[in-house]
Amino acid sequence: MATTKHWFITGVSTGFGKELADYCLRNGDKVAATFRKQEQADEFTQKAGENGRGFVVEVTDEAQVKQGIADAIQHFGHLDVIVNNAGYGSLGSIEEIEAKEVQRQFDVNVFGPLHVLRAVLPHLRERKSGHVLNITSIGGLKTFPGVGVYNASKFALEAIGESLSQQVAPLGIKVTNIEPSGFRTEWAGSSATYADTAIEDYRATVGENLKGIQSYSGKQPGDPQRAAKIMFELVRQENPPLHLPLGKAAVKGAREKFTGLVKELEQVADLGDSADFPTGE
Repeated sequence: MATTKHWFITGVSTGFGKELADYCLRNGDKVAATFRKQEQADEFTQKAGENGRGFVVEVTDEAQVKQGIADAIQHFGHLDVIVNNAGYGSLGSIEEIEAKEVQRQFDVNVFGPLHVLRAVLPHLRERKSGHVLNITSIGGLKTFPGVGVYNASKFALEAIGESLSQQVAPLGIKVTNIEPSGFRTEWAGSSATYADTAIEDYRATVGENLKGIQSYSGKQPGDPQRAAKIMFELVRQENPPLHLPLGKAAVKGAREKFTGLVKELEQVADLGDSADFPTGE
């Protein structure tokens, strides 16, 4: 029988976080779940019983993150799986999203996960075990018009996960970047912010893409419960992947991105090579 895992999951009020926490509890694991409101945390604690506890943690508040990690470790004894799930999408043209909104996007999607990692890595290093799951996005590998600021935040989280994996692999700690495509969560609805596309030049690119995203909300092919099952099983693998695109569109998008990069590289490889000093100089 698989060993019980102790999870720390951020952003459990909706979407992947909620489905993953529920799935873990139904299958015998223990869950420390973070929420932004006390009543949400209390409701989760009551529902979960002895196997789960809710904590009020705003991921942009480093002090709260540190306290939440410390409280979770004290309550459950140790943590095995850390899920950087809390996040949202800031959508609009790069020219039209205000600077303060760009800052907020990075505060939540990048600096929040960094707060979590800095707080929990000493514990994982001491135990010489653990698994970090970063919920990034296919938008962390592939860009789309009107999604540039969100893309940038998820590209950053991808890089953090990739570099971290190289740092902690010798310590027995694993890292996986989870890259979903469209799933039936609130990402395109209440969890997103939209900047109006007022510049006419962007109507055919940004404007049309954002209309498509909004009309797609609630109709996405991705099933959050299936995603939760996959993540539950993933952390029980001996050699889990560093990257896991989730959903057919994510797999297709990742394949297109990397195939395109290789093709482009071959076209410019000689030019790139020529920038070095000649051999022997």
